[in-house]
Amino acid sequence: MQNVLVSAYGLQWKQRRFGGAFPEAYKAAKDRANFTTHQWHQYNEAQLQKLLLHAFEHVPFYKESFTANGFTAETIKKITPQTIIQLPILSKELLRKYGTTTLLADNKEKKGEFFASSGSTGTPTQILFSHAMHQRWMAIFEARVRNWAGVNSFEPRGMIGGRRVLPDAANKPPFYRYNYFEKQVYFSAYHISKQNAADYLHGMQKHHVNYMTGYAMSNFFLARFFKELNIQAPQLKAVITSSEKLTEEMRQVFKEVYGCKTYDGWSGVEACGLITECEHGSLHISPDAGLLEVLDDDMQPVPYGVAGTVYCTGFLNYDQPLIRYNIGDKIILSDKTCSCGRNMPVVQEILGRVEDIIIGKDGRQMVRFHSVFNSLHSIKQAQVIQETTDTILVKIVADGKADEKEKETIRQRINSQLGEMEIVIEEVETIPLNKNGKFQAVVSKLKIPASNKPLFL
Repeated sequence: MQNVLVSAYGLQWKQRRFGGAFPEAYKAAKDRANFTTHQWHQYNEAQLQKLLLHAFEHVPFYKESFTANGFTAETIKKITPQTIIQLPILSKELLRKYGTTTLLADNKEKKGEFFASSGSTGTPTQILFSHAMHQRWMAIFEARVRNWAGVNSFEPRGMIGGRRVLPDAANKPPFYRYNYFEKQVYFSAYHISKQNAADYLHGMQKHHVNYMTGYAMSNFFLARFFKELNIQAPQLKAVITSSEKLTEEMRQVFKEVYGCKTYDGWSGVEACGLITECEHGSLHISPDAGLLEVLDDDMQPVPYGVAGTVYCTGFLNYDQPLIRYNIGDKIILSDKTCSCGRNMPVVQEILGRVEDIIIGKDGRQMVRFHSVFNSLHSIKQAQVIQETTDTILVKIVADGKADEKEKETIRQRINSQLGEMEIVIEEVETIPLNKNGKFQAVVSKLKIPASNKPLFL
């Protein structure tokens, strides 16, 4: 019954993402990949000026913000990718506060729906996707993520993500559900352990999975268990990872277990920027998804080879424009060209998060806990710390006094993911930052045996 319901949802989701504007937008995205550097500059300048004028005329937040900073419609028209630094920054806090009100256009596209960002280091933001905007985003995603990896959305694939497969922490197989209309096997991220590995393998074999996608760490845990158990896993076309930093150890394990190349990338629910790995191993920025500025702490562009914070101006979402949005991640730009021949900027490294592993009593391993804090409006930031094998400390920074019902929701959600554990919630003023200016969202104080501990932790 769950497979039937998942498939029905999958049919609706497939029509939403791949209907309407998708075919034309997909063809255009494929064609633009062959742009010269000059063509990309012309395209970016035209897209930026179109978006800025729309925001000034139709989005109350920007009308007020731009006017307060001395801009008029005429001066906005003269802003270029080189002079956009004159415009104010959009912070996550402002997006959370105004994202569902004054940051919305007064002439929105039809059939809009809000999606929550991961919110791994704070309360999730709400991003508005119209059907047409969703199709434009999926067109670029298909052309640059899946096609560059030699696969597509219409062949059998496995996915490990944040959606729940089992309603509670019950450790009872099967730990996957099948979406017939998208040929997608959705595996649980919350039950990956050595004892459950065989059931995951069964799901891959039963539905003839050609490639795997989803959380980098969860996919790594599964592949590592296959290797440790000497299980012969299916030979895949590709592994396409997201959400966490991909390491060389992960690439090597995926190659040994699945016999394929791994493709890294970076984006987000905000859909205002995209970085993807080509078949030659280079990470490219897709200029048609959005303008990415990489700035230092003084808000100045960083030189090649130096880490900087990413500020995104998305070109696809006119209903909720994100202009100079501080998405909170860091990358290192490269001045090298790629042998693939595409004139798209190259990224030397994506400096994503590397979190500790939380281990349940039954051996399941997890690093992602962002869904625990979805829709909890009094929680501004949160950190999950494993103190002992059966004790979790959650540090929260609240907006005022934390709501007791929301605290209980946190306990219930963590127990539903890991099984029954003692959950201690501590309200704090701040959570200490690491050297990169961000705090570690997941911390383990356990001494993990060397055989179970990735080398990069």
